[in-house]
Order: sequence, then C-alpha cells, then structure tokens
Amino acid sequence: MDTLVSVQVFAAVAETRSFTAAANRLGLSTAMTSKHIKHLEVKVGARLLNRTSRNVSLTEAGTIYLESIRILVEGLEEAEARISQTSIKPSGRLKLSAPVWMATPQFAHIIRSFHDQCPDVVLELDLSARMVNLVEEGFDLAIRAANSLEPGLIGRKLGDVSFRLVAAPAFLEKHGRPQTLADLKGAPYLAYTQVARDGNVRLPTPTGSIDIGFKPVLLSGNENLLMFAACQGMGFSLMPAWLVDEQVQSGNLEHVLPDLAKPVAPLYAVYPDRSYLPAKVRHFLDFLVSMVARQQLFRS
Repeated sequence: MDTLVSVQVFAAVAETRSFTAAANRLGLSTAMTSKHIKHLEVKVGARLLNRTSRNVSLTEAGTIYLESIRILVEGLEEAEARISQTSIKPSGRLKLSAPVWMATPQFAHIIRSFHDQCPDVVLELDLSARMVNLVEEGFDLAIRAANSLEPGLIGRKLGDVSFRLVAAPAFLEKHGRPQTLADLKGAPYLAYTQVARDGNVRLPTPTGSIDIGFKPVLLSGNENLLMFAACQGMGFSLMPAWLVDEQVQSGNLEHVLPDLAKPVAPLYAVYPDRSYLPAKVRHFLDFLVSMVARQQLFRS
C-alpha cells in the first residue's frame, strides 16, 4: 500500500473528522480509507485516531503526526497543481501569531476582507505577548515588530509601525506637561514587559537617541490593558499608533512631545525557511502587502 497516499488519506480524515467525508473527497471507498489509516498506524507504530460509532478524533500521537506532515501534504497538493498547470485554490487552516495590539476593529476589517477573497481558508489567530516557536507550535506565519529576525526565519517587510508617547489629559494636568524628554525622568510609566519592564526606554530624536529612566507603576504584556490604564490616568506609556490614535482623537489620551519622541519599528511577516509557501500563506502575505500599498494597513 502506498504510504504517501495513506498520509494524504490521514490528513483528510483528520480535517473532516469523518472516514466517509474523507473517502468522498478523495474518491475512495470508506473501507479503503480505513485500510489506509490502519496501514499508516502500523507503519508509525502508534494509534493515530480515536474511532467511535459517531466520532473520529485525533490521539495525542495523531496530533503530533498531523502537524509534522501538514507541510508535506500541502506542498504535494500545490506541486500537483503546478504540474497540471492549474491554479490551486487557497484552503485549509492558516495559523497566525500577531501582537496583542492588533486586536482592533481595523485588523478585524482586514481579516474579514481576506475571508471574502479566500473563504476556504480558516484563520486561527494567536494574539499574545509571547514569542511563539513557529516550527514547533505549527504556526504558518507571524507578524512581528522587530529590528532583527530569529535565525531560520524569512521576513517580508510590511511597513513601519510608529509609536506614540501618550498620557491622559487629567494626568498631565495633575503632574504637568513635559517640555523636554529630560522632564520624563522618574515619571510614572506603564511598561510593556517584553521591551522595557525596568522602565528604561531609549527614544530616538531628531538629534540622536536619548535614554529615559521612567518609574514603572504597572507592568503588563498586554498593550490593550496598558492603553486603558493610561486612559485612567496612571502614567505615561509608549504605544503603537495603530492602537492609540483613536483614543488621542477622542481626547482620552494626549500625544506627548510628538516632535521629540518618534520611535519607529519595522513590521515583518515572518515564516519558517521553506523552499515554497502553501497557497494559503502566499495569498495572505500578498494580501497584507496589497493593504500596505493601498495605505489601509498600519497607517500612522
């Protein structure tokens, strides 16, 4: 029995959670589909699927195996499409890691627009402060604001993210509005733990960078919480423009020293080093780049 076909059958059963649905998709009988799964389980020496009269689910070994062969199966499908000179339709699950601050109505609009173009792609989004391991955790893509990339990753620059030094008007009325960057020394600061948990911040200025020693009063890896705390008047915070500009426009926050403090970080879409990209990833990357070109993504 062809092991490569068995792998494709397993991927189809795992995705549909049904022997019958997988058989129909692949043009096989249900009995042959079951034989392929049994062949594969003997080959790997582990049970890959839990089977009941009503349900099919992955075992722990099956979950690990599926993550391992997912790239292989997608690559095979795309290769077959290229050889037959047909276009492959983006489909399947696209697992994406992105910063917390992208949990905004603007980004929701972006992913909805992508869904309109590629309705067969299921987006699984992880918006957290942690630095995920793309390969080990099965991520297809990550969006990161960083000056350097990890070894083994390919990065496609999407644009630059501007950051704002912000504080609530009531806080500034009480503590005074700084006139220079030096006035910020020792000021209450809402610190993003991944960058400046000690309150020490390097700010680029028109005449060069300057180090500011704030006094941390709140530490969090969630930029949304830091923004809301800033709106409550707890202190200064350095926030992505895309997250806070609406709060600035509504008067809940003020952009402090806009002509002096102008931090900018390049924003990349990063993915594991591969000789090819699955159609779903390539289409999503191209979509993000097109949004940048149309000035609908990460404007500042």
